[in-house]
Amino acid sequence: MAEHNDTGTKGEKLAGAFLEKKGYSVLETNWRFKNLEADIIASIGKTLVIAEVKTRKSNYFGEPETFVNKQKQKNLIKTAHEYIIRNELDLEVRFDIISIVMGDNQVKINHIEDAFYPLV
Repeated sequence: MAEHNDTGTKGEKLAGAFLEKKGYSVLETNWRFKNLEADIIASIGKTLVIAEVKTRKSNYFGEPETFVNKQKQKNLIKTAHEYIIRNELDLEVRFDIISIVMGDNQVKINHIEDAFYPLV
């Protein structure tokens, strides 16, 4: 596995544990629809949370969350829509970003709730 893939996988595991510690139920990880993917699908209360996890070894090129561009947001919205349809859910939906910087001997996690909204 390429080093960046390994970093991403570690970040997704950290993010899942982080959410569970905060009281979320992780329903799915790496849920796929066609060529699209949601890193984490979780719930808290009556809210379905679609979380994009961005992990970097440093923030030299910017904070990880800044790399969730408009196209990625559109793809997450499509993925969430399909998940809701397939599972016949009637919940509020929120899109979060979990930004992780895994530096030397320290990990910084930034959970951004309601990071973006689908345009109607």
